[in-house]
Amino acid sequence: MTSGIPEQIGLQRGGVNDGHSNHGLRVVLVDLRTDKRWEALLASHPDAVIYQHPGWIRALEKEYGRECIALACEDTGGRLRGILPLMATRGLPWDLGGRRARRRLSSLPRTPVAGPLSTDPKATEALIRAAIERGRMDASLQLELKPHGELPKTTDELVCLPWRQTFVLELPGDPEELRFGNARNHSRIRWSVNKATRLGVQVRMAEDEQDLRAWYQLYLDTMRSVVVPPRPYRFFGALWRELHLLGLIHLFLAEQKVAGQITLLAGSIILSYGQTAFYAFNGCRSDAFSLRPNDLIQWHAIHDACRRGLRRYDLGEVTEDHPMLADFKSKWGAEPRRLYRHHYPNTARDGAETKNNGLRMSAARALWQRLPLRVTEKLGDWIYARL
Repeated sequence: MTSGIPEQIGLQRGGVNDGHSNHGLRVVLVDLRTDKRWEALLASHPDAVIYQHPGWIRALEKEYGRECIALACEDTGGRLRGILPLMATRGLPWDLGGRRARRRLSSLPRTPVAGPLSTDPKATEALIRAAIERGRMDASLQLELKPHGELPKTTDELVCLPWRQTFVLELPGDPEELRFGNARNHSRIRWSVNKATRLGVQVRMAEDEQDLRAWYQLYLDTMRSVVVPPRPYRFFGALWRELHLLGLIHLFLAEQKVAGQITLLAGSIILSYGQTAFYAFNGCRSDAFSLRPNDLIQWHAIHDACRRGLRRYDLGEVTEDHPMLADFKSKWGAEPRRLYRHHYPNTARDGAETKNNGLRMSAARALWQRLPLRVTEKLGDWIYARL
């Protein structure tokens, strides 16, 4: 397994100062497989999310054989005060996707949010400066940080740019207190749930990888329909094996039983850790929307997250050109929250680049939906291997 960047960019493992000492703090490189302090920090931090968990990171590593650079900030007593996972990407050729798709050192690639996460502003500053230093060592790499919100201004070199909006539902302590928007909106959702139930649609939890493989075919079809490259199955298989026994991944499946025959209609993967559940991946038969399987799944998934004591349900980010998806997520009472990307060096794009990439993407979308699923699967694997 390779980090994908020159060796001098990485720290030696095991408490090397690396010149980033600040208020008794130092940045070190840790091994997520043996250093339990990483998980201990996550378990004690109210803002920790699944995307910082070693299980998610190991699944990313197995997806394309690229090693995570696990930066940590420790104090003089050896206690971790902050973490920042980074992973290098190869970048797309021919300037496809513009600067955002070039070679990056990201926290983390193919991940919504991942850090830095710390208990001390000084630790955050030390981690950011260490990451910038690594970016300087290879001029072809762009540093990309994906925190929950805007990072404190520690240096003028790090540029903050607004990203997409994600939709977050605050959960009550009691599932009986769940309300989805105003009374009219809640009643509409309840009607959809009752309709699905009357039509014989039921929701159950996936039990094994056989269920996961069956769901993956729906996922491929959905990704083709919405013109998004699909992730390879080996990623989902690795994610299942890393997180299922820990109870951090749930696959909700909606099935319809008619005349003794059971048909899989839809499925959604929910990832959870700490106080937050994430609606992460979905697949649905294109001829099953009238049966409302996605509404029924969300109803069950949100109630389940509430029963498990989680405080937030994140329905995920939405691009500006998908207003119907934004409507689906906001109808559950979720509020939009702006995400940000922090870059070094400045990656602001000029108008000509944006226009040229827009023309390319329009042509690609027209073609994508006509391709066989096997072809979109292969193309998606090729694309994500570089992102």
